[in-house]
Amino acid sequence: MLLEFLYAKIHRATVTDANLNYVGSITVDAEILEKAKMSEGQKVDILNINNGERFQTYVIKGKRGSKMFCVNGAAARKVQTGDKVIICTYRYVTEDEIKGYVPTIVQIDENNNIV
Repeated sequence: MLLEFLYAKIHRATVTDANLNYVGSITVDAEILEKAKMSEGQKVDILNINNGERFQTYVIKGKRGSKMFCVNGAAARKVQTGDKVIICTYRYVTEDEIKGYVPTIVQIDENNNIV
């Protein structure tokens, strides 16, 4: 049997921009994506700590070192610049893989630096 578990999480990132006129997605600093083991085009859940909104989109790789977390397209209505968000991805694991399974967690500080 396959069970869905948290694969990776970027915790408490600060939204740097919300671009309503973009096709869609969330743009994330390439360095932070790599540390979180997330990939461009990967489906993510966004959890807005400030207002409780939860939505899905996909990742676009942003400029390395930019500290960018820009929510694009229609989802831009669900955040404001300065909001704190959690970005999550999931994976399917077998019951045997659950033993000892540990997701990747990347903690972010107030300036979008990796802690």
